[in-house]
Amino acid sequence: MQTFSKILSITALSTSLALAFSSIAEAEQKTEFKVAWSIYVGWMPWGYAADHGIVKKWADKYDIKIDVTQFNDYVESMNQYTAGAFDAVTLTNMDGLSIPAAGGVDTTAVIVGDFSNGNDAVILKDKASLADIKGQNVNLVEFSVSHYLLARALESIKLTERDVKVVNTSDADMVAAYKTADVSAVVTWNPLVSTILEDPTAKKVFDSSQVPGEIIDLMVANSGVLKDNPNFGKALAGIWYETAALLRADTAEGKAAREAMGSASGTDLAGFEAQLAATKLFDKPADAVAFTASPGLPKTMDLVRTFLFEKGLLGNGAPSADVIGIEMPDGKVLGDTGNVKLRFTETYMKAAADGSL
Repeated sequence: MQTFSKILSITALSTSLALAFSSIAEAEQKTEFKVAWSIYVGWMPWGYAADHGIVKKWADKYDIKIDVTQFNDYVESMNQYTAGAFDAVTLTNMDGLSIPAAGGVDTTAVIVGDFSNGNDAVILKDKASLADIKGQNVNLVEFSVSHYLLARALESIKLTERDVKVVNTSDADMVAAYKTADVSAVVTWNPLVSTILEDPTAKKVFDSSQVPGEIIDLMVANSGVLKDNPNFGKALAGIWYETAALLRADTAEGKAAREAMGSASGTDLAGFEAQLAATKLFDKPADAVAFTASPGLPKTMDLVRTFLFEKGLLGNGAPSADVIGIEMPDGKVLGDTGNVKLRFTETYMKAAADGSL
């Protein structure tokens, strides 16, 4: 089963390297753009759109060309974007802050596509209560959203990481690791969660639906490229909302699209629809705008930046979680207003909502 690694890189590229290469994607008017994406239920529409002429349709509308590339390695897709080889990439809110933003690349969230609403989970072997995790080794991808979910789960029962021992485990090895006798607790994401829960010993004791809106899946773009080429952002919005509508469509076309996306992600229609059920999908632009403008987003990003700072993932020698500025749609900034590197905007989603794309 093909999966992707929703993983944080401490620094696959050093900050200096990222800064050196980020000039490749500096602001300029242009007609050709490169987009990177990786396998995850909420990002499958990008591959489907590329394969079924939807990308070309919207690119043609704005007299531009958009090349969409699938990466099997999620971290590599973000590193390539950070290096300036791509104009846009799919990533989570946490990874956007820890990799391109921390690497000095000013990045804007063009599309807030969904948030995990059960796709990420804490699973114990032969134990049915989260409290039973105390004192156990916990296998997860270190510094990933799984690590973040563990921290939030522990916090919910007044425990900390000092009460467990994190064992760094590749997502590719997670299912096999669970089957071994010495592994008693794992934190991971779908489709791995579904596979592990097929084992009768596996008990889900906490999942991302208990921290709704915190693990957010985005399509981001280089802010300079976007500023000088707003039609690129409009095309991305058009592509997303036309294709995402098929994820919910109760039609033969919708079913065929979900089957195709499921197959491309290594599962079947039923498996893909089960993952969709654990995803809060923003297939309607008005819903995405409301979520992005809500007071919950700054609170979530404050939690995320605090977690990243505590793990040393906001750059070497970062004095505080304020080192990187995060701009909200209303212009307010969390952190350093002189070093804004991650931005949330409603611009392109609003254009989709009011029919002005």
